[in-house]
Amino acid sequence: MTTEFYARPTLDVLRDIIGKVLVHDARGGVTSGIIVEAEAYIGESDPACHAAAGRTKRTDPLYGPPGLAYVYFNYGLHYLVNAVTEAEGSPAAVLIRALAPLEGEDLMRRRRGRLRRGSRATIESAALCRGPANLTVAMGITLAQNRANLISSPLRIEDRGIVPPALAWSKRIGISVGVSKRWRCAWKDHPAVSGE
Repeated sequence: MTTEFYARPTLDVLRDIIGKVLVHDARGGVTSGIIVEAEAYIGESDPACHAAAGRTKRTDPLYGPPGLAYVYFNYGLHYLVNAVTEAEGSPAAVLIRALAPLEGEDLMRRRRGRLRRGSRATIESAALCRGPANLTVAMGITLAQNRANLISSPLRIEDRGIVPPALAWSKRIGISVGVSKRWRCAWKDHPAVSGE
């Protein structure tokens, strides 16, 4: 992956990021998963984009350079990870919503299991990284990875030549504004894609 991949219109990056592999080489081991679902957030005029409130300390990574990770704490509960897109100064990103696990599934399951106190149920593979909060827990992603270089850091996105047979475009989910935009893209019918 190169900076040029991210320095493009966000919807083009969104389409092309499906099938790429998110990797995190962290304490405890390497985890990775195929990106099967993501959403675009574009500019200060997009009411669902954090940049709608303008440039702040929190939103500064959204303004570039492209190819950075933008990690934030959502509702005081979960970390979410995004890939910053477009030219520097144009705030936009792709939220990674779901992965199909590739490497480190046992480590993912242990990390997820910490949140399921008292449960002996095994989390199925397709559910380990289904949803943006589940995937950051499974991958060990926290605010420590905010501004990580997604091209060359321990948290990175790789092109391993995986191409989805078909894509499905739909409205973004889990938001209350900007809901009419069809800026959610997923690997069509993949079991790891989150709910509609």
